[in-house]
Formats: sequence, structure tokens, C-alpha cells
Amino acid sequence: MQTLFSLICVLLFFITGNVCKLTISPTVPVSVEALVGTNVTLSVSHAGVAQPEVMWFMGSVLVAKWTVGDSPPSDSASDIFKRELSGSLTIMNVPLRYNSSYTVEMTKIFEEKVSATFYLFVYDIIMNVSLHTDPGDAIEGEIRFTLYYSTLQGEAKEVQWFFNGLQLKNGPHYSISGKKLTINQPSRTDTGRYTVLLTNPFSSETQHRDITVLYGPDMPVLKVSPTKAVFVSGESLFLSCQAEGEPPPSATWFFNGESIATSSAGTVHLTNVKTSQSGVHTCVMTNTRTGAKLQRNITIVVYESPSGEPQCLVQAVDGGAALQFLCLWPGGAPEAQVSFPSLNANASAYGNYSMTINDIQRLNGQEIICKAEHPLIQTQCSVIPRGPVDFHSVILTSMSQDEQTMVAIHCSTEAAPEALVHWIKNGNHLQTGPKYQISTNTTQLFIYDFNVATDLNTYTCTAINPLGNKTVDTSLLGPQISNSSVFLSIDQTEVTLTWDVPLTSVITGFDIQMKGPDLSSPSQLELSIASDFRTIQMMPAFARTTSVSGLKSESIYYFRIIPKAGRTAGEQSEQHRIGPAPGLSGAAIAGIAAGIPCALVLLIVLAIIYCSRRDRIPRYPVSRAVEKAAISQSTLNPHRLLRARLKPPPEYRRQQTERSTPLPFVRMATTV
Repeated sequence: MQTLFSLICVLLFFITGNVCKLTISPTVPVSVEALVGTNVTLSVSHAGVAQPEVMWFMGSVLVAKWTVGDSPPSDSASDIFKRELSGSLTIMNVPLRYNSSYTVEMTKIFEEKVSATFYLFVYDIIMNVSLHTDPGDAIEGEIRFTLYYSTLQGEAKEVQWFFNGLQLKNGPHYSISGKKLTINQPSRTDTGRYTVLLTNPFSSETQHRDITVLYGPDMPVLKVSPTKAVFVSGESLFLSCQAEGEPPPSATWFFNGESIATSSAGTVHLTNVKTSQSGVHTCVMTNTRTGAKLQRNITIVVYESPSGEPQCLVQAVDGGAALQFLCLWPGGAPEAQVSFPSLNANASAYGNYSMTINDIQRLNGQEIICKAEHPLIQTQCSVIPRGPVDFHSVILTSMSQDEQTMVAIHCSTEAAPEALVHWIKNGNHLQTGPKYQISTNTTQLFIYDFNVATDLNTYTCTAINPLGNKTVDTSLLGPQISNSSVFLSIDQTEVTLTWDVPLTSVITGFDIQMKGPDLSSPSQLELSIASDFRTIQMMPAFARTTSVSGLKSESIYYFRIIPKAGRTAGEQSEQHRIGPAPGLSGAAIAGIAAGIPCALVLLIVLAIIYCSRRDRIPRYPVSRAVEKAAISQSTLNPHRLLRARLKPPPEYRRQQTERSTPLPFVRMATTV
């Protein structure tokens, strides 16, 4: 066939003068797709030359060379490339690495060349597709986020990307290149399912990846419960902090730079709030995945009323020529506003306020009101400037361990401002020294080592303030009793003594003295009565009553009180006698008192019997009336004189046999 073709070319050359040209043309598409491991033939045909020389190049590398029509050499350089008689090239069991361009060149006589190029694409079955991300997390606001795929086997001829089932195209937000899908400036709306579809002529594979775009925290939303502009000290409240984000951000509360215990829900429970908790509370929201933080502040206001009530005071200034009014109501949050509207309607201060007035006499006796205003409470106080009012002095005495007497004279009067007291004795002003001590507020005079013989005198105290003065003379008296009385108990075994003393009497204590049987002896005859008084009790200066128990109802006792000033004894009180009257016993008097009503009845019955049976009934003598005794002490109350219980009336015959027995008196108190 080639020989015939050559003869035709020679004949045409002699007839037309034209030479036959060598041509080559592929007999299959120049783009060849092959599955790895199969045989691929790159088929060509030629014309114009009977037996051209053929060379095949894989890229630029010569892989086969022979002459068309000749048998392929037995010593082939490779078992992969098979030379065909037609000049075609067959690739046996084509591997992936032979994926390249293949060029065939044919040369005729006189060195003329022609060529053709094939493109071989070798594919494998696509298997084990994986999707990856760069970086690992998609974060809102970052520059880009990339997804890319990898396969364990096979390559794709076509790659398609989908988001939630919709195919993605190249654009400003999405960029598709090679194996990558790039999301430019990802946002939370890019959260969803991403799918890659890989296809080649021999297989296809799909892979999905769910992507969550991390974002936030957004601006926190702060709430206070209950909703109040101001809280009162001691109340409770809740603070909550919430914000959008992925993952949900965690909240931490801070106050004054220190963290506060916060629940997992971002709330803080403040109980029994104090004014120190007023201020800016900060909530910091943190995205635990991205580390992003955002904070927001809220101001809590806690008020507290000032403690107690406002105090109004007035004091002398400028040597007593002016008065300074003060209104004090410290504490609280915020501080209270205080003012004296009647003195100056336009002036005020917070917490403490003072105002000085020179025209003082017009204010004497006038009530000055301080108006105190706090957001939680409004109140007021007042003060009345006035001179000293009438007063009485008070005497107090005490004794030291070395038995030295100290006398204190108190001269205190109501005055505003407080009065200054001057002390005078015998026309001489007293000053603080060894003998006399004047208290800091000048209202007390202390007389040390008091001597009844030399220090009993008249002491004058004069109270002075800018609005007036008052004077009181105090004449100190020695220890004495003004009056005294005695009361006997119902069972006549205990006696109570009471007494009074003059207001200015100097007394450090009292000796309670008794004359009579020893109280400690259970039984003692009247013959053993002590002939002298003895001290049975020692009472302090403030005592005005005492009780003595253990008395015998059939015995006679005498009591008296001895006032004392240190070692000096004063004039004794009157003596009080306790015991039965001569000739009468307590039991007899009680029997007589109880038998009188029965005796009257008995006499009436006997008179009737006597009249009816005059000759047979003997006459009985009638007992004499019992003469009642009188209590001589004028200070005893009449209703307390007779306290013995009444006994059943005695038998008449027994009374006659006992007529010679002296009748006792219930109680007797005489003044000696």
C-alpha cells in the first residue's frame, strides 16, 4: 500500500510538477481520558510518505522511535509503550504518573517533519474524600475561612461546592480555587452544612462538613431586679447579665476591681446591701472558644438614713456676745441636708451645719427649728435658747477606804446654751485645788476630807449663760434625822424602821441601834435585857429603811437611828419601844378582843335564864372591862397599830381563875 502511494506521488510529480507532502492526523480525539491500569492507544494516520520515521515524546522526553512499516524492535525500551505499525502508540496499564501530553513526529525523505499532540488524562476511582478547615474555627470578623478537600484515591475532573444545598459560585464572599473554598470575612450567617461534589469520567464522590461560625459576645444586656432607681440599705437585689454568642458566653461580675460570685446563668444575688456596695458594677462576657470579651457597666445606688435623730445645740461664742446654733445629723448615704429656715432661709449644709447670731436677746425663749432632709426621711429638731431656770442643789457624800469623807454639791439647771457655774463660800470664789475640785462642766463642787466642825457652811452656786443667771445657796447641815417611824409585822417577830434626813445634811451612813434581848438567842427572859443600846446594823448613806427580824413577841425592844458623817456621829433619832404593855400579855389581849361578842350573847342568855329561874340559878360576878392602851407615837398610822390575829373567846370560868394574870398590850411605841 505504501509502495502504491509512493508510485502515485512520483507520477503526480512528473505530470504536475508537485511533490506529495507528508501529513499526519489523529484518528481519535486528541484529549484522551483513561482509567488507571487500562490500555490506551494514541492512534494516528499519515499520508504522503510510504514509511516515515516516527518518534513519540511524553512531554519533551522521547519514549519511542521506529519506522512505519517495520516490525517493532524486539529490544523495546519499555514494556509500557507499545509501537504500532501504523505509527500509533499504545500505553499499556497506564499509570497515574503518565498523565501528560504526548507528541508524535513523522519525518519523510528530504527531512521534512510533521507532528500531532495528544493530551492524556489518567483518572482513578475517587475514594475516601475528607473536608478540612483552615483555621480550625470559623470566627466572625476574621479575614477569611477556608475549606479544602483531600482524597485517599482518585482525582476530580470537576469540583462543585454547596452551602445548605445551594451551589456556590465565585464571587466577593466565596472564592473557589482548586481544592479550596474560601469564605471571605465569615459571619454568623455562614453557619451551616457545606458539601463538596467530586466527579471524574469514571466516578463521583460527595462529602459534607457542618461549620459553626463562632461569634460574640454581643453587647451584654444588664438587668436589675427589682427595678428601682435607689435601694435602701438592708434590701436584696439581683443582677443579671446576658449576651448573644457562639458558644454562649460566660459572665463574670466585678466591683471595685474584684470579682463577685456569679452563677452559671450570669446572675448575682446581693443580700443585705450596704452603702459600700453603691457604685459601678461591671459585667464581663467572655467567649470561651475565641477568647473575645465584652463588658458593660451598671450603677447601683444604695441609700442609708443617718442614724438616730438630728441634734440641735446652741453654744456661746465670742465671749458670750453671740450664740452659735448647730444642727448635727451625721452619717447616712448621701448625707442629709440641714438648715435653720427661721434664721436663714437660703443657707444649708450637709450632715453638720452651724450659724452664729449676734442679736441674741430677741431669741430668748424662741424655738429654733432645724429642718433635716434626706432622700429616705425628712425630720426636724429644735432648741430653745434661754437663761438658767430655778433649780435646787443636790448633796452626795461618800467615804474613802481611809475613812475620809467627800461631799459633792450638784448645781445643775436647764439652760441653753449650757450655763457656767461659779462657786462661792463666805464671799470667796472657790478654785480647783487640794481641798476643792470643780468638775469640767462646772456643775459639781467636790469637797475633800470634809470636816463637820469646819466645813459646815453656806456654799453659793451661780449658773450663768449669755441670756441670764440664777443663784442658789446651799447650807450644809451636820448628820441628823428629820423624822423616823417603826412598823411591827403581824407575827410580831420583825420590825421595819423608816427615816428621813434634811436635803442638805452631810451623811455617810447610819448605825441602827437596839436595846433589848439578843436577837440570836432563841429564848431569853426579860431579866436579860441589855441595859445599853448596841449597833446591830450599819446602813449606807442612801438608805432610808431597814428591817430587823428575830424578835420575840413577849419581849420589849427599843430602837434608834444614829446618822454619821465619817467618824462623826450626829444627833440620834427618837427612840421607838416595841413590846407588850405592863400587866398584859399579847395572848390575853387577843382573847379578850375575840371574846367580847360571845360574852355579850352569853350575858343576854344568862339574864333570861336568871329571870325565869331566879331562885335556882346562882349569880355570877361580871368581869371588869379591860382598859385599852393608847399609842403615844404620833407618826404611826392608826390602822397599823393592832395586827394580832383574834383568838376564840376564853371560857368564863377560866377567865375568873386567870383574873390575877396581867393583861398584855399588843404593841407599844413611846418617845423618850
